[in-house]
Amino acid sequence: MKFDKRWWILGVLVLAVAAYFGLGLGRYLGLEFIKGQQGALETWRAANPLLAALTFFVVYVAVTGLSLPGATILTLAAGAIFGLAWGTLIASFAASIGATLAFLTSRLVLRDWVQSRFGDRLTSINEGVRKDGGFYLFTLRVVPAFPFFLINLAMGLTQLGTVTFYWVSQLGMLLGTLVYVNAGTQLARIDTLADVASPGLLISLALLGVAPLIAKKIVDGFRARQLTRRWKKPARFERNLVVIGAGSAGLVSAYIAAAVKAKVTLVERDRPGGDCLYTGCVPSKALIRSARLLSDIARAHEFGLSGARAEADFAAVMARVQRVVHEIEPHDSVERYTRLGVEVRKGEARIVSPWQVDITLPDGSVQHLTTRAIVIATGAAPVVPDIAGIEGTGYVTSETIWAWRTLPPRLLVLGGGPIGAELAQAFARLGSKVTLFEMGPRILPREDDDVAALVTQQFVADGIDLRVEHRALRFETVDGEKQLVAQHRGAELRIAFDALLVAVGRAARLQGVGLEELGIECAKTVTTNAFLQTTLPNIYAAGDVAGPYQFTHTASHQAWYAAVNALFDPFRKFRVDYRVIPSATFVDPEVARVGLNEQEAREKKVPVEVTTYPLADLDRAIADGAARGFVKVLTVPAKDTILGVTIVGEHAADLLAEYVLAMKHGIGLNKILGTIHTYPTLAEANKAAAGAWKLAHQPKRLLAFSERFHAWRRG
Repeated sequence: MKFDKRWWILGVLVLAVAAYFGLGLGRYLGLEFIKGQQGALETWRAANPLLAALTFFVVYVAVTGLSLPGATILTLAAGAIFGLAWGTLIASFAASIGATLAFLTSRLVLRDWVQSRFGDRLTSINEGVRKDGGFYLFTLRVVPAFPFFLINLAMGLTQLGTVTFYWVSQLGMLLGTLVYVNAGTQLARIDTLADVASPGLLISLALLGVAPLIAKKIVDGFRARQLTRRWKKPARFERNLVVIGAGSAGLVSAYIAAAVKAKVTLVERDRPGGDCLYTGCVPSKALIRSARLLSDIARAHEFGLSGARAEADFAAVMARVQRVVHEIEPHDSVERYTRLGVEVRKGEARIVSPWQVDITLPDGSVQHLTTRAIVIATGAAPVVPDIAGIEGTGYVTSETIWAWRTLPPRLLVLGGGPIGAELAQAFARLGSKVTLFEMGPRILPREDDDVAALVTQQFVADGIDLRVEHRALRFETVDGEKQLVAQHRGAELRIAFDALLVAVGRAARLQGVGLEELGIECAKTVTTNAFLQTTLPNIYAAGDVAGPYQFTHTASHQAWYAAVNALFDPFRKFRVDYRVIPSATFVDPEVARVGLNEQEAREKKVPVEVTTYPLADLDRAIADGAARGFVKVLTVPAKDTILGVTIVGEHAADLLAEYVLAMKHGIGLNKILGTIHTYPTLAEANKAAAGAWKLAHQPKRLLAFSERFHAWRRG
């Protein structure tokens, strides 16, 4: 058996605490005992000053290190035995060292387990402790209402540094220690601990504990003024909020501002609606629907239908895509948002100071707007890799592909992520000979192996030529034919194509807004804190430009926090909540996920229990000819707490909503199992998965007793 020092330490601690209570050692740390022995203790100290001080110090450290009751009495005893000066010195250092030992014990024994199990939920706490842990600890130390032993153990579970914990504890507990040691010098007059700490003293200490937080606010305000001192702040503002970018994040930010009657201007250089409406979610799903229908018609014989056939009229398919876009367009239109109370400006926005945005209008004129706050929501754009010859052969991206009206005979798709996979399958079903090129070992690299395998199987059935573990070297045109020269397992090969779709990812749009000139920190995205504030605290960022997720629904989610914080800070602001973020890839079979999958659980070393329910067992899936896929639920071992769900199959993204709700509100599998689901529906798969989990956790002893009980009743 592998030696684990954590269990040894825990065992020693348990034995020590058990001995303390079992042997009744607590009576020696009672107020009456200390008062009764005060004379003898003072005599012993006078005869052996160094030994007395060392013994007292060790006992104090042991009591606080083991989180035993009695530290307060020992502090009084320090004053009674050693006097104010020496008593304060001994008790202060002993308390801080003992607290640090308890802190380290908690960290060694419990922190890894707590962080691995609740890491996602503790993200904001860890970030707060990392940045301001000293302030929080000092406040807790000064206010005696908080049990110190609980503070020691709780802080040990965080990322707070040991040195910081020690010196802040030393400083924070000093005043309280001084009060109790001083009281101990008058021990004969003390009958209860209430005689030491009057309500007035407790209130004073509490106010002192709040002082660091007030100081932090002052420091934060000073820092903000330092960052903005080179610009003149207007005495009055023309706007409460200016939003740059009218994609999902920008539209929602502007909507919220208008809803609370703030004066808001929304600036968009092109058309409101952003990538999702014109080049992303909406057109791609319309295209996928046409391709899916064509695939279903090809399967007509499976449903007892003969003679059914159809051919793709690609120009008509793309015309329908545009009709869908135009039908949805009014939802995001200038007219609608103007009616809602948003001032919409078409033009190029540039932030020239923390409180001013210059808008270059289509006629070349510039409008200068002063504003109390700004939200940057400029989105992201497709990444084009730096591969030799790619400009010469030409390419399209997920933004420019919608101008096509002729179906390419041979389409090469670069990138096997969600965008590349969705469009590759759609074009293959519409009649292109598609080659899907991926550098990694499989497509959909963020999903589990079994998920990617199921999608891969369907892609092969759709006639897609999958090329995984291939590295692009260069593009060439040979005798009028476009070719990709690639490398696979050390060998060089050529792939001929007529059109190239680049779908290797998207990057935040950071240029042209004035971020660099203002000194706003950026990496791959605009750097923001938990409130979505940038380096300049009245400038916020939301959506793809801020990350960490590139989903339309996440952009809308962030927009609420960005807008509310921008409008109501410093009176009220909220940390953005990323605990439950769903995602979907609209291939066939559809893939939807929320929370952890097995791959992430392994990487983060989170212990999970996996329950899988195959859709091949579901009545409705069988009737619909959609019995491919599964529902996979990850739970806390031996509990029904849901950590993550992956669904592969028909309408997976719709089915996922039940689990998103459950995870958001702490609903476990037992309650899903106890919920009536309409029969026959695909949604029953969620209940069936909960049933599979329950079956694996049936109470065997209780069932054995029940079996004997019913046998007895039969006589």
